[in-house]
Amino acid sequence: MSTETDLLYVVTSDNISPRRAAFGRTLVRASVGILFLTAATQWLFEYKFISFGFENWRPVLYAYIFWAICLCAAQVIVRGEQGKRVLFVLPAVLFVVSMVVFPLLFGLSISFSDWNLASIDGRKFNGLDNFRQMWADPFYWNALKNMIYYTLAIVVEYAIAFGLALLLNSEIRAQKFFRVTFLLPLMLSPVAVSWMVGKSMMEVRFGPLARLARWVGWEQPSFFGSPELARATMMVMDAWTFIPFMMIMILAGLQAIPKEVQEAVKIDGASAWQSFWHVTFPLMLPISITAILIRIIFKLKIADIIINVTSGGPGGATDSVTSFIFREYRDRSNVGYGTLLAMVYLVLIVVAITIFMKLVDRWMNPRY
Repeated sequence: MSTETDLLYVVTSDNISPRRAAFGRTLVRASVGILFLTAATQWLFEYKFISFGFENWRPVLYAYIFWAICLCAAQVIVRGEQGKRVLFVLPAVLFVVSMVVFPLLFGLSISFSDWNLASIDGRKFNGLDNFRQMWADPFYWNALKNMIYYTLAIVVEYAIAFGLALLLNSEIRAQKFFRVTFLLPLMLSPVAVSWMVGKSMMEVRFGPLARLARWVGWEQPSFFGSPELARATMMVMDAWTFIPFMMIMILAGLQAIPKEVQEAVKIDGASAWQSFWHVTFPLMLPISITAILIRIIFKLKIADIIINVTSGGPGGATDSVTSFIFREYRDRSNVGYGTLLAMVYLVLIVVAITIFMKLVDRWMNPRY
């Protein structure tokens, strides 16, 4: 009885005839040829290399759908019962490709074009001109330099978040109240924070923080007057918003540590610092790395606060790459150049995150 039941989960290879397998492969090759021919024709027509083509990219979409259907059908034709299992995953993969890969390729094609929405000439292929413009653009490199400062500030944010998590994990009065209070900044959107704090509380004439600064002795308080102070103020505002995110993740990790471990450390006579450095911190490394990695991803996208409070000023001192690209689109309507900057920034992010993960893996899993 057990053997018969187990056989229900065994997929045997079907007896697929050579003619049937050849038909399935031919179907896929033909659909690939149609998709490639349609996409190539439209791309050449779009950049005026040929004089005939389609009115828009919709035929390419139809060709992709046709190829996807043929590919799914070929799985069953060529592989039989095993091909039906592939159909549980393949449509989802094809959908992800259509939603991620195609827009990425379209953006890549735009980055090699001169496309200004204020111009009546429309989009024109300009080769590597956008790369040359980027290489000579001091404001873009300044924004990249600012991103290094913003990202390094995560070290301080992590230390503060870890300290708050340790505090909220200890036995203190009104513990639940403080947990909710510390989470309030995370519930606000960056746009709300920029207007509530940057535009209102830090307003030079009537802002409460400016009045407090004058009362302390700062005669003419200007939180965004100098490049260094403006950049530091942006870091503080962004940290105030997202430190609770790191704190709640670390707090969840601290509460998952078995109490028996901490009690055993106390019995062994370890001090509070020794208990933290040799037990708590190593056990929290996986969740800490996760929190830092997610925070880096959020930090690399920082734009809302900068755009609403300083617009990148003074003199680009607070600009992030994202806010600079946003102004290329909004103020200069330079779609081609802005898309190239975004593509280069995407490559830099992928490389940086990959290196970070490699270093973390080598540190946590040393190979002798």
